[in-house]
Amino acid sequence: MDCTLSLPLSSAWATGVSLLLDKTQGRIPIMPVISKDVAQRLQTISEIEWNTWTPVDCATLCFVRAGTDMLLIRKKRGLGAGKINAPGGRLDPGEGFEEAAIREVHEEVGLKVSNLEYAGQHFFQFTDGYSMHVQVFQTRSFSGTPIETDEAIPLWISEHAIPYEEMWADDRLWIPHLLKGKVFEGRYVFAGERMVDAVVTV
Repeated sequence: MDCTLSLPLSSAWATGVSLLLDKTQGRIPIMPVISKDVAQRLQTISEIEWNTWTPVDCATLCFVRAGTDMLLIRKKRGLGAGKINAPGGRLDPGEGFEEAAIREVHEEVGLKVSNLEYAGQHFFQFTDGYSMHVQVFQTRSFSGTPIETDEAIPLWISEHAIPYEEMWADDRLWIPHLLKGKVFEGRYVFAGERMVDAVVTV
């Protein structure tokens, strides 16, 4: 996935715009700024030069909500297989974040969603050199009944009983903000599935 900065990252955080998919015809592949050797030595967020940081992939998460319940999934494959998460995934070439979120929800659980609300964004740096920028959305507008697919098992879960112990370690830092309607931004260093350092702001 080719992702480019639409603004200097510091400005992007201030506006909530951040990274956008490069939709130009003549794509120039962008390599991760942080090499694998450097990434392996990362211990804190402050060691990363965020003004020049570039993700390997761009992705989305979308929380479908109904009353005090939210639709989560148990992933069956890919990054985080076996964990509970919200529906979502990587952007396809030419897609925007919201467009990708709508597609991923339909592909993973069979729902058609609309009226997505921007909830926040994440910047993940892994110590193996992989990195990802994720935009998060939520919605109460959907049609259909969730179905199991080859990608995910759908789970309606009360927002008062979120199974954080079965989720990525960062989730407990920002999902409470999402539930309160507060827009958040998170930066993280992960070693595999272990969170090494994190900063979440609202």
